[in-house]
Amino acid sequence: MKTEALIGAALLAVASEAVPTVDTTYPYTGPEVPVGDWVDPTVNGNGKGFPRLVEAPAVKPATANPTNNVNVIALAYVPQGMNIHYQTPFGLGVAPSVKWGTSASALTNTATGATHSYDRTPPCSMVAAVTQCSQFFHEVQLTNLKPDTTYYYQIPAANGTTQSEILSFTTARAAGDAKPFTVAVLNDMGYTNAQGTFKQLNQAVNDGAAFAWHGGDISYADDFYSGLLACQDDWPVCYNGTSTEVPTGDYPEGYNTPLPAGEKPNQGSWNGGDISVIYESNWDLWQQWIQNMTSKIPYMVLPGNHEAACAEFDGPGNVLTAYLNGDKANSTAPKAELTYFSCPPSQRNYTAYQHRFRMPGQETGGVGNMWYSFDYGLAHFVSMNGETDYAMSPESPFIKDTKGVAKEPLANQTYITDSGPFGKIDNNDYNNTKAYQQYQWLAKDLAAVDRTKTPWVFVMSHRPMYSSEVSAYQAHIREAFEALLLQNNVDAYFSGHIHWYERMWPMGRNGTIDKGSVVNNKTYTTNPGVSMTHIVNGMAGNIESHSTLDPKKGVLPITAVLDQTHYGFSKLVVHNASVVTWQFVLGNGSGIGDELTLIKKANSSGSGSGSPTTKNGVAGQQAPLAFTVVSALLMAAWYLV
Repeated sequence: MKTEALIGAALLAVASEAVPTVDTTYPYTGPEVPVGDWVDPTVNGNGKGFPRLVEAPAVKPATANPTNNVNVIALAYVPQGMNIHYQTPFGLGVAPSVKWGTSASALTNTATGATHSYDRTPPCSMVAAVTQCSQFFHEVQLTNLKPDTTYYYQIPAANGTTQSEILSFTTARAAGDAKPFTVAVLNDMGYTNAQGTFKQLNQAVNDGAAFAWHGGDISYADDFYSGLLACQDDWPVCYNGTSTEVPTGDYPEGYNTPLPAGEKPNQGSWNGGDISVIYESNWDLWQQWIQNMTSKIPYMVLPGNHEAACAEFDGPGNVLTAYLNGDKANSTAPKAELTYFSCPPSQRNYTAYQHRFRMPGQETGGVGNMWYSFDYGLAHFVSMNGETDYAMSPESPFIKDTKGVAKEPLANQTYITDSGPFGKIDNNDYNNTKAYQQYQWLAKDLAAVDRTKTPWVFVMSHRPMYSSEVSAYQAHIREAFEALLLQNNVDAYFSGHIHWYERMWPMGRNGTIDKGSVVNNKTYTTNPGVSMTHIVNGMAGNIESHSTLDPKKGVLPITAVLDQTHYGFSKLVVHNASVVTWQFVLGNGSGIGDELTLIKKANSSGSGSGSPTTKNGVAGQQAPLAFTVVSALLMAAWYLV
């Protein structure tokens, strides 16, 4: 079915609920089900090739041979409530519902919701294990709940599913609630190399983390074909079994697993892809793997590049072009010609990502899972889309492919990760970020923050603005959003994409280091309107392993800390209106890899421009601190004890 969006004006516009749309102007000409394993190209596995993994479902079936099952449960905030998202392979036959209450012994309320689905490839009807597939996605919202209150809930049986256990969640604290809280912040988390991070994340949940905030690159489903790609010098992984080559640092024993008979050294893992050799199965298994977290605390997500489509690029011999465009297995092509139409329709335009999560875009004036915001206690959190919906975004809309001409592009004018826009572009002015709905929403959202209630404002997108690993996209996202964030006194900007941990010095406009805000290497003060703290937090672990900096380039002066060898995640702790701390938790269990204390100067959370700047917006003379460096350090030390 052809997209209902305005032809050429956008790929592809969606409503605030972000119901995915896909352009099918040109037919898909690849295999019925792409499988990243030449030895075993079957949906259910034939015992050869890469192993087919199994992850426990969210609900254990009551029978040995279930006909339907609740395989994933995931929580997410909505204003004054909670969205309970759950997934099944087949429909429920009735509206989805949840029983709930303030006591586990008295679930006296019932809420109903709605179901959505998509024609995934392969459909769950082709998957032998009912407990390993999701195709129907159910949303039930509990609203008008009390803040900071524990509620209990249970998903009833329907159309062959088994009733869930009684589970619980705690609602968000009201804006202005001054009690300390902890957030688990992570980016770029797949399955391979992420086992240690996973263990530490679960410990953080058990220790009382309020919610998890995952800044894109979720599951690495699009690396399903990694086991097909021959090793190459410019790629960090060559899986050879006992002679596997990966960047230095944490080294999972799985890399020493001998290659299955018939498989060749490749860019993948001992599972072929990150966790599976089928795109949709990567998603299924990963979601089931982490559901012990997602069913207990809200798991807030935003888009990364790996959610866009079934693949990003080809490899040696252009084997993927031959496979997806011509249905030629274990073959080659003269050149890489992957287009938007190379993936199966269900694996384009963030379709899986949009169905498999439910963020509060609609409730906060944003768009679906693409951009939204929420308050928790003393902080306002903003999830941005760093992949689409601004000028020169990394993933392109059709209007850019046609160079501004409002018409359907030719297939060869498109690229495989073309996506969006998910909001409107005024007058198709795609080269002007201010014409995009995302920018307009962000400006309005930040202007509306009540800093007397939420003095801290944190923004995250998948793409960094600064790094010692310089790339053109960084200049584009800075040009699009940096001035707006500084103008609205944002305290910190978190990102991922680069697979390492990197903390910058406080950064002013256009790469200026705000030295006056540096108390010491582990303590910064805020400087509203002048600088922000920037952290690249992309080290959770995935099949692509660590990023490494070319030794010839060297670390840039903007970088305070760079760790290219450890996996893990970060803890953000909001202690009070004046102090937050950030810790890089090492996935190997050996402790803390980095820590930062961020301290607000008195009267620095208002809507004014903060300390003076030059006429070019570069940090100028530092205003006097409202407290001495000694008192700042004493305060920080007290909270870190």
